[in-house]
Amino acid sequence: MNIIDSIVLGIIQGLTEFLPVSSSGHLELGKVILGDNSVPKESLLFTVVLHFATALSTIVVFRKDILDLIKGILKFEWNEDLQFVSKIALSMIPAVIVGLFFEEQLEQLFGGNILLVGCMLIVTAALLFLADRAKNTNKKVTFSNAFVIGISQAIAMLPGISRSGATISTSVLLGNDKTKAARFSFLMVVPLIFGKIAKDILSGDIAYESSNITSLSVGFIAAFVAGLFACTWMIALVKKSKLSYFAIYCVIVGVIAIIFSLLNR
Repeated sequence: MNIIDSIVLGIIQGLTEFLPVSSSGHLELGKVILGDNSVPKESLLFTVVLHFATALSTIVVFRKDILDLIKGILKFEWNEDLQFVSKIALSMIPAVIVGLFFEEQLEQLFGGNILLVGCMLIVTAALLFLADRAKNTNKKVTFSNAFVIGISQAIAMLPGISRSGATISTSVLLGNDKTKAARFSFLMVVPLIFGKIAKDILSGDIAYESSNITSLSVGFIAAFVAGLFACTWMIALVKKSKLSYFAIYCVIVGVIAIIFSLLNR
């Protein structure tokens, strides 16, 4: 993978991580269009690095929220901040289980399976259509909601299922406030990504000698910068309740991906 391809894929990741259109699905489509022939394991490595970049951009955008949460936790009281962090920890359980017990099967799906991506994009569109019709409320995410949203996050590990789309839609369909749903969705993924990176480094899954460090680096930077823009933009879009536009986009891209896959069999 050359530097230009890495920059393009990094921008795709940064823009689509926060928009409900599946960053992983777009990365797989981008790799096929750019002619990336990486084997599934190497392809997943690049995907993880880009997700790490957008996790950092999330921290920058929500730095005030994160600092307030840390201050609240340090009070050592069962306050709203500690409850919020506990809900995030609870939401991580389904994804952790999938990551630990089905990692090899998951890796095999990140090898340019365009038919799967197309089908899952249509599933994402259906979720967004349903969520766009839900009434907005002032309800906060509860503990039971957090676990259900966590299940959605685990399912969204499939390429083509939007993580933000699935988690925000699930939260809204459960009756939660859309702005609070977006905040919870963006923050809940941060510890998972850092945990994944730590696990790969400690286990030796990231083989630096067999990877193009330059391509990974420029891809990381591109994803980080694009992520800063997209995260801020998405927060404003969620408040305006315009998820149906993204649903239409997912249907169009999904259908094109399916047709492309069938024609190239």
